[in-house]
Amino acid sequence: MAKALLGYVGGSDPRVLAEMRRLQQRVEDLESELVRIQAENDALSAASRNEDRVLEGIDVATAEPALT
Repeated sequence: MAKALLGYVGGSDPRVLAEMRRLQQRVEDLESELVRIQAENDALSAASRNEDRVLEGIDVATAEPALT
């Protein structure tokens, strides 16, 4: 059965093994990039919530227009 899964009796082709290692490395790289982007997104979300709190303190009805 294992021989059938390999495709032939001669063992694994070095090119296939090299491609598999390359793809595994690519998956690891993408997973680490995903973790980094998720952390960056969390930081941006927290910063956005902080800005919303600052803007809530401004009373638009009584605010004076900016000088230009």
